[in-house]
Amino acid sequence: MQNDTAQPAGNRVRGRLAPSPTGHIHLGNAWAFLMAWLAARSAEGEVVLRMEDIDPDRSRPEFADAILRDLRWLGLDWDEGPDVGGAHGPYEQSARLERYAAAVEGLERAGLAYPCFCTRKELRGLASAPHAGDGSPIYPGTCLRLGAEEREGLLRQGRRPALRLSCGQGELAFHDLVAGPQRFTMADCGGDFALRRSDGVFAYQLAVVLDDMEMNITQVVRGDDILTSTPRQLLLYELFGAPPPRHAHLPLVLDADGERLAKRHDSLTLAALRDAGVSAPAIVGYLAWRGGLVDSPRPVLPRELVAGFDLSLLPREAVRLPADIAGVLAALG
Repeated sequence: MQNDTAQPAGNRVRGRLAPSPTGHIHLGNAWAFLMAWLAARSAEGEVVLRMEDIDPDRSRPEFADAILRDLRWLGLDWDEGPDVGGAHGPYEQSARLERYAAAVEGLERAGLAYPCFCTRKELRGLASAPHAGDGSPIYPGTCLRLGAEEREGLLRQGRRPALRLSCGQGELAFHDLVAGPQRFTMADCGGDFALRRSDGVFAYQLAVVLDDMEMNITQVVRGDDILTSTPRQLLLYELFGAPPPRHAHLPLVLDADGERLAKRHDSLTLAALRDAGVSAPAIVGYLAWRGGLVDSPRPVLPRELVAGFDLSLLPREAVRLPADIAGVLAALG
């Protein structure tokens, strides 16, 4: 299956910022959001902000509020979103659950999805099985091979199944705006993937595709840690009969030890850096310098980077921060 994710001619670029309110945003998030914003604004496009709060156990409204404040402080804006409204809302995934349920039912009726009774313990036990490109085990299709009577028996035992998409063995190729030509089999991406967890929570892969379809998103810029999500999502676009957006996967921002930034990096959140006296233009200017957009680290506003921005200019290798990054940023002003 070939898919170059080309944007239909005449369509205006619509990019999106899609934070998850599970913590405060850090420099790695700021890097991705800044580049996504620049990619849309440099094409005179629109920016949609969507709060990806689909996981009720981890999402917090106080984090959602903080994220909006941090992004505005950084100098980013958006044309549609939970705080400004728009024609394609609601802009919180928690308010879109009926849409996800209807899509899942349609895939089930078409015979494209099946119940999976494998427990988390059983899935963790796949450590000796073949692994996908991201290091996760490839689902071996255990429950795909269950007969109707076996499924009924498991349901009578009170087992609550997840729901998986039957992906088949096809290969998918696409062109990434940063990473270049890509080619994956579905096994490379983990095989049959979940559409809905056993606790009823809808999966990220399903939700983002349906949201991007309904919000007319034409350009997705995000970290390359989820590059293997793209073939899964392109398969869903094909099944739903919708054109996919163009994709750009950015190199990650790493700490001084080479570890990807995460919630444990409290000192590298925008809130912590702001409290330490670091300015937003200093953060933007430093990230722009590491991205090859300016020739030296200096305070810069996002709007000053719009003219001439080109995703192809970004580095292909990860951005590794110095151990004293907070001091470096504070010294910039």
